[in-house]
Amino acid sequence: MSGRVVIGYDGTGSGDDALALGAIICRAIGDAPLVVSVYPEENPIGIGRVDAEWVAYMRDHANELIGCARRLLEGRGVDADYRVVGSGSAAHGLNDVAEEEAAEMIVLGSTARGGARRRISPGSTGERLLHGATCPVAVAPRGMRDEPADRPVQRIGVAFVDTPEAKEALQVASSLAERTGAGLRLFTVVAPRAEVFAPVTGRDAEEAFLATLRENAQAALDAALASMPKVPATGELLEGDTVDELAALDDREIDLLVCGSRGYGPVRRVLLGGVSSRLMRRAACPVVVVPRCSE
Repeated sequence: MSGRVVIGYDGTGSGDDALALGAIICRAIGDAPLVVSVYPEENPIGIGRVDAEWVAYMRDHANELIGCARRLLEGRGVDADYRVVGSGSAAHGLNDVAEEEAAEMIVLGSTARGGARRRISPGSTGERLLHGATCPVAVAPRGMRDEPADRPVQRIGVAFVDTPEAKEALQVASSLAERTGAGLRLFTVVAPRAEVFAPVTGRDAEEAFLATLRENAQAALDAALASMPKVPATGELLEGDTVDELAALDDREIDLLVCGSRGYGPVRRVLLGGVSSRLMRRAACPVVVVPRCSE
C-alpha cells in the first residue's frame, strides 16, 4: 500500500467519524490525509442541468465544510491537505480524486439513519463506492469521532479464507501492518457442530466431514501465517455464522478489520459479496474492503 488516504467529508457526524478514522490511520502510517468535499457539478445540457448560481452556492458551501474539517483536524493536531471538487455525485468525485492520487484508501463515515452506535452502515455514497471504487474503502462506525487522534493502530484483523480475494486482503493488511508496526490477527470462521444430524448420513459421517473442514481451514490459516515472516501474526478459528462472528469483533480484539471483495466482477474494483455486504451493516469496528485482484 502506498499513496494518499482520501477522506470524504460532508459536514455531518458521519463526516466527523470519517475524519477521526482517517486521522488515526494516517498518524499510524506517518502521512497526511487528503480531505475532499464534493459539490454538484453543473451539467451544460440535458435534464440534469442545474442553475449556475446554485452550483456556485454549493461550491462555496463545500469550501465552508472544508474549513470546518480543517478546524477539527487542527484541533486534533493533525496536518492534512484539503480539496473541493465538482462532480455528478459524491461517490464519483471521491473515486476520481482517488484515481488521480493513486490513493491507497478512501475513508467514509456511516450513515446517521438507523443503526446502533459503534456499528457501521454505509450510506448511499458508501454503497456506490463499495460497488465500484478502484482502491480499498474504509468505513468508520458511528461515534468514531469520540476516539482520540493518537489512538494507536496495534491490531489489524483479516477475514481469511483460502481464496484469491482474501489473499489480496491479506497482502493489503500485511503492508499496512508493516507501516504502522501493528500485529495481524487472521480470523477464519468454520461451521458449528450440528445439534441435529441427518438420519441418512449419521452423526459419525457428519462429524468426520466437519473435522475435515476444520483441518483444511487450519492448514490454510497456517500457510497464510507462514507467508508473512516480516509481520507478527496470529490466527484463530472461530465457530459459528461467518457474519455473526466477524461482526462481534470490536476494539477489545482488533482496531481495524480488512476483508476481500466477492470473487467475480471487474478486477480492481470493490465489489461486496454476500458476507462482506452483511458485515458492512453490522461490524463493531472499522472495516476496510479491498478491490478484487487480477488473479
